[in-house]
Amino acid sequence: MRLNGEIYDGEDGVEEEQKHVVGYALTLKKKNSFLKPKFERLARNKGILFVAIDLNRPLSDQGPFDIILHKLLGKEWCEIIQDYRQTHPEVTVLDPPDAIQHLRNRQSMLQDVVDLNLSDFCGKVGVPRQMVIKKDPLSIPDEVTKAGLKLPLVAKPLVVDGSSKSHELFLAYDQFSLSELEPPLVLQEFVNHGGVLFKIYVVGDAIKVVRRFSLPNVSKSKLAKVAGVFPLTRVSSAAASDDDADLDPGVTELPPQPLLERLAKELHHRLGLRLFNIDMIREHGTRDIFYVIDINYFPGYGKMPDYENIFTDFLLSLVQSKYRKRPAN
Repeated sequence: MRLNGEIYDGEDGVEEEQKHVVGYALTLKKKNSFLKPKFERLARNKGILFVAIDLNRPLSDQGPFDIILHKLLGKEWCEIIQDYRQTHPEVTVLDPPDAIQHLRNRQSMLQDVVDLNLSDFCGKVGVPRQMVIKKDPLSIPDEVTKAGLKLPLVAKPLVVDGSSKSHELFLAYDQFSLSELEPPLVLQEFVNHGGVLFKIYVVGDAIKVVRRFSLPNVSKSKLAKVAGVFPLTRVSSAAASDDDADLDPGVTELPPQPLLERLAKELHHRLGLRLFNIDMIREHGTRDIFYVIDINYFPGYGKMPDYENIFTDFLLSLVQSKYRKRPAN
């Protein structure tokens, strides 16, 4: 195999012809959390070699690549990848920039879930009622009244751009304090869910569910006593697992697997993405009413159990599928 015109030798000095090259363009933080030594060793043993893309050189001058794995922001990078896909259709790009862009906006992000009808598939999946405020914070209380949204409300920045600010969440207990928020933002009704969040990781056709601690229920008495807007820690990146917690089994019971498979499959087709995760909650007091509150592209897979094997198998399946489609000489 050749990289930039040079033959790649294995550790024993013998040319390895079966290596599949995955070029990656990731931030340093994402690289460190994802490309861990154990993962790279496992992938290498199965014939997958990860090669860093040099952002200071034309992409077409690098490789050859079988797969490009990326999570960088910016219009310039998106244009580079789009052009590369046009000139190198044989290379699998994970994932198309235009599809990723769909998840950068919290208004469009959940629309595909709204359009689904899974009510007859082991449960009901929807999204909390929400509205978008693009300007004039002083108008927010009146806008909320007109929309009929019920307190408390979760406030989220409208645009997800990878910055820490785009993940700042607030919980508003009273209507008048809403004018303290900074548009553009999404206001989402808070759904009591027993303090448990389900993170559904999707890697191609593979699905893995992890429970995480989340926000506690808000009682009517607390809502009547508390006023103001309070910042929240990032629920979606909570590190603590609830596996060992003494919680009601009805709260911690995982969503039905058929429901998750159908949801992941439908979103894969509608979003055009193969690497994403779904943050989902179960309405407190029910067994089969679920709400999707967020969808993230290329999430922190390093926190997903057995991600090394799952991701390696996924990359191998992409390469093998590509070679099977090649016409015989």
